[in-house]
Amino acid sequence: MLKRFAPLLAPALLALTGAGPAQTPAKDVYVAITTSAGTITVDLDAEHAPLTTANFLKYVDGRRFDGTAFYRSMHLDWGTPPNGLIQGGTQNEPTRTFKPVAHEPTSQTGLLHKRGTISMARFAPGTATGDFSIMVSDQPGLDARPDAPDADGKAGFAAFGQVVGGMEVVDRIWDMPRSATKGAGVMKGQMLDPVVKIVSVRRVAGPPAPVSGAPAVPSAAGTD
Repeated sequence: MLKRFAPLLAPALLALTGAGPAQTPAKDVYVAITTSAGTITVDLDAEHAPLTTANFLKYVDGRRFDGTAFYRSMHLDWGTPPNGLIQGGTQNEPTRTFKPVAHEPTSQTGLLHKRGTISMARFAPGTATGDFSIMVSDQPGLDARPDAPDADGKAGFAAFGQVVGGMEVVDRIWDMPRSATKGAGVMKGQMLDPVVKIVSVRRVAGPPAPVSGAPAVPSAAGTD
C-alpha cells in the first residue's frame, strides 16, 4: 500500500511526515532530482528539519531513489490550478526502504507547506520512509494544526526543504496524464500513467544559476 497525502475534508487538509538517522548535515544541502521530464533541484533545510533531511540523504547517498518514479499527481478540485502536489519515491519496496524516521512537525521546524516545498509522505506520524511529495501550490492543511480534532491533523506533515530550480518540471509532471482506474482509496484517479522515471538523485554544490526573468519560488519557512 502506498503512503499518502490525502484531502482532510477542506482546502486546508491533506497528508505527509518524516524522520531520520543520527547525523547533522550542514544547514543547506542541495540535491538534484534528475527525472525523465527534467531536473528538479531542492534545498534541504538541515538546520530546522535535521532528522527528516538526514533520512532523505540516507536514501540519496545509498542511491535508493535511482530507478524509482514520480507516480502520483494530486489535483485538488478547489483553488486555482495548478493546485495539489506530486509524489514519488520508493513505494515501500523492501530492498530500497530504511526504517521509518521520527516525525518533525511544522510546529517544531517552522517550515510550511508552500509552493515548491518538499515533504515526507506517510501513513501515521512516524511512519515516513522513502516516499515524498512536492507542493505545486500552498497547502496549509499539511501543516501541523494543534487545534485539529484528530491526531493526524495535529501532527501534520514533515516539510524539510524547498525547490530552488526546475519548478517548471514539477508543474510539467503534475500536468501529465493520470489513470482513471489505478490507485486505491484517496489515490484512485491520481496515479500517473505512465509514471515519470527518477533517473538519479545526487547531492550538488548549490542551486542552478538563475534564469533571467524566472519567478522566485517562495520560502517554506514560517514566522509562527
